[in-house]
Amino acid sequence: MEQPGQGRGRRGAALRAAFAAWALGAGAASGGALGVRVENPPATGAVVVLLFDDADAFADLRNPVGRLTLEAGAEMESVFDGLAPGRYAVLAFHDRNANGVLDQNFMGIPREPLGFSRRYWGRGAPVFSEAAVEVRAGDASPAEVELREIFARKGLIGVGAGVVAQTSPYRGADSVRVLPIPAVTYIGERVQILGLVAQAGLVNWSNVRLAATARYRMGAYDEEDSDWLEGMGDRKDSLFGGLALQAPLAWGVRMSAGYEHDVLDRVGGGFGRLGLRRGFQLGRFSVAPGIAVNWLSGELARHEYGVRPGEAREGRAAYRPGDAVNVEPGLALSMEWRGAWRLILNVGVEFLAAELRDSPLVDESAVGHVFGAVNYTF
Repeated sequence: MEQPGQGRGRRGAALRAAFAAWALGAGAASGGALGVRVENPPATGAVVVLLFDDADAFADLRNPVGRLTLEAGAEMESVFDGLAPGRYAVLAFHDRNANGVLDQNFMGIPREPLGFSRRYWGRGAPVFSEAAVEVRAGDASPAEVELREIFARKGLIGVGAGVVAQTSPYRGADSVRVLPIPAVTYIGERVQILGLVAQAGLVNWSNVRLAATARYRMGAYDEEDSDWLEGMGDRKDSLFGGLALQAPLAWGVRMSAGYEHDVLDRVGGGFGRLGLRRGFQLGRFSVAPGIAVNWLSGELARHEYGVRPGEAREGRAAYRPGDAVNVEPGLALSMEWRGAWRLILNVGVEFLAAELRDSPLVDESAVGHVFGAVNYTF
């Protein structure tokens, strides 16, 4: 009796033998070959196979170094030949609408069935090291792909635990504000929820996307945080909503720009953000350094850093800042862990504008932000 996996092993051995015979017959000694086999070929349409030799490009699904189109049928096999020795990864997708492009939703998530070499399947940006196949000169290596749908009918749902932390720039307040939160995530055709941020796709112009956004913003301080803040009252948490544009630029850099306003009118005013981010892969880690310019409206700046005349006292003069622009470098890190589990860490340091540093409430020049979570995706 054939044991579980034995048939697949025999097919893999036969596939390797067939590719090796092809490589020798074609005189591929000057280079290597990578044979691609789609294990569950669709009955109609075509499958487009993209070849990558760069981990960062693979994670972003951009700039493949090779491309094949396989017509639907009982067998779907083909070969990339004349390859320089090295590591390669394959992405294959069912081109349902025959446009030659991997269709994506408003959040940049592929909508068509796809798969990766080594039957790899992740829960976020694909990891090159998990899908990579070694190609040697004069040899042929197999790359077996299983096509899958990313979205279930209800989308991708994740649950877990997380924490938000923020340092305090205020005089005498040495504490760090910490807020444990449920790390609930949802990725659907148009809606995406990641931690404290939600967005819904509105318009997609080629690679430029417009989305409605919502964000939870922690209150700046409680008056009990320090003696210096006594009589200032607590600054409340609130919900901000607005619009954001997202677009890819050259060399894998992504741009985002948007504005959000206090929709609950607890704080007043709003803030804008222009950010650039570039992703890299280090093994199973996805690392994305970035920098952002954050604009605070005068109303928001006065709420968080101002002193009203009625709040002034000896040594704490009234202060009314205007609009302010802060600069925030940051780093986003995620790692696939135990299949459907993912570890997430986002850190940033926001350097305060001179108008905010001059506030009599402030004795630090920067605010640190941290978001960490462990999430399981169904």
